[in-house]
Amino acid sequence: MPDAVAARARLRADCTRCAGLCCVAPAFAASADFAIDKPAGHACPNLRDDDRCAIHAQLRERGFPGCTVFDCFGAGQQTVQVTFAGAPHWRDSPAQAASVFAAFGVQRLLHELLWYLTEALALDAAAPLHRDLAAVHERTARLTTAGPDELAAVDADAIQAEAGALLLSVSELARAGVRPRAGGRRRADRRNADLAGADLRRVDLRGVSLRGALLIGADLRGADLHLTDLLGTDLRGADVRGTDLSGALFLTRRQVAGARGDATTLLPAGLEHPAPWGAA
Repeated sequence: MPDAVAARARLRADCTRCAGLCCVAPAFAASADFAIDKPAGHACPNLRDDDRCAIHAQLRERGFPGCTVFDCFGAGQQTVQVTFAGAPHWRDSPAQAASVFAAFGVQRLLHELLWYLTEALALDAAAPLHRDLAAVHERTARLTTAGPDELAAVDADAIQAEAGALLLSVSELARAGVRPRAGGRRRADRRNADLAGADLRRVDLRGVSLRGALLIGADLRGADLHLTDLLGTDLRGADVRGTDLSGALFLTRRQVAGARGDATTLLPAGLEHPAPWGAA
């Protein structure tokens, strides 16, 4: 396995090699994240003919903060350049468009799983599961090179379930060695907890599972998140200014982009500060 940082660098979106798929394939629902309703398979009205966003520099101000936190994990360019070998653009081939959009959906799932599997393989605690993790990683990586017909036949639910079970086991192994501080209580399982707006300043969250939890607008300044499982945690608007996230498990660019951090926020290797946070 290549090192995690290098592997993750390949799971980065390159919009110059895509065709605006994230602006066409998914549906938008008018909400705090999107200013308009947009059906799946229809181009956003802000998408220009050159596949660039006409309001990219003003997305938040124009009511599209959801676009600023979207991450395809490199699935866009993989779909265009590999799955369809750079062949006809979805604009020029309406008959093929549905196939392109379907492939993009599968690719995005596969690429996101690769992000998590790559991190899991780099964790010392995951050594007992290394063989199984490597096998799933290899199989998932191979599928990303498949053609449209093979991708259409992929059982996404089965792959996600298999990888998810392994990632859960990795999380449990990694967090097992974390002990409460003197006088503290045993680590709680807060999976899928509703902690929106919670005041968690300086709270000891080491080794806690916050997988799938809602931390929208929560205050995490000074919280200890070492080996805290953040897979699928909703961090939109969470205050992580000055927070050390460098030891958190399964953090993604999408989560980082949705949170409110600053130059003193520490992130895991392979993740960069969003521009609004300022230089690290």
